Amino acid sequence: MKKLVIPFLVLFLFLSACQSQPAAVTGEKVNVTGGSYTNISSKDLNAMMKNKDFVLVNVHTPFTGNIPATDLSIPYDQIGQSLSQLPADKNAKIVLYCRSGRMSQMAAEQLISLGYTNIWNLDGGMAGWELAGYEIKH
Repeated sequence: MKKLVIPFLVLFLFLSACQSQPAAVTGEKVNVTGGSYTNISSKDLNAMMKNKDFVLVNVHTPFTGNIPATDLSIPYDQIGQSLSQLPADKNAKIVLYCRSGRMSQMAAEQLISLGYTNIWNLDGGMAGWELAGYEIKH
């Protein structure tokens, strides 16, 4: 029995070590007054969804649909008045998106100016998400 266990254990350890880990998403830092936020691609966001550790916020107005797993919908021009809906921890990771990326960029700048430090923006928004072949819920 012991002769069978050792080869299986070695094979298990070898295969475990060979499994690929999700690539770290670094994105592109955008410096603004008061700090910076990170632009990410649709591919980056899709990879991040596999181990979701962030609040996903749709800031587009008017509503035109959601990326699956969206946690909140807050109009970009009301983000500063809607802080009670966001995590109280200003270091919490928050990912913003809109239809094209412009409204979420403005919301990111607003949150940075309010002291948030871990803001991510979907570059290209839902339009880019759809072009990359990912689903939108209407």
